[in-house]
Amino acid sequence: MQCPYCNNADTKVTDKRDGEGTTRRRRECLKCEKRFTTYERVEWDLTVIKKDGHHEKIDREKIARSITKALEKRPFTGEQINEIVSDIEASIRRSVKGKDIKSSQIGDIIMKKLKRVDKIGYIRFASVYREFADLDDFKDELKSLGGKK
Repeated sequence: MQCPYCNNADTKVTDKRDGEGTTRRRRECLKCEKRFTTYERVEWDLTVIKKDGHHEKIDREKIARSITKALEKRPFTGEQINEIVSDIEASIRRSVKGKDIKSSQIGDIIMKKLKRVDKIGYIRFASVYREFADLDDFKDELKSLGGKK
């Protein structure tokens, strides 16, 4: 692994933590002695079937962008968002039976997770995912969350 600070190729691992589908390694450069973190993820061959029927390879970054957008200006750090995305990725892995998954299944998994971690983020995501047409759609969704009229 190359040091991002001095480009030295000699580094050592000082800490390793395994997560579901992810390995986090804390490294130290043997030349400049600076520390940095690397993440190793399992690459999986999964195809998403979109609403219009076309297929595309699953994109973790696309999921991460949608979660980041839903939780924008909310009290979440980048690391917490990364953990949420990893949890969603693990849920997708557990729910998929073959090599294909419908985009609606992914959306439902994301909504379930956001509903547990942040109601505002959930509503933001739901408004785009469910394509709310008017204020009544928001009211109905808020009622389902236990909000008042």
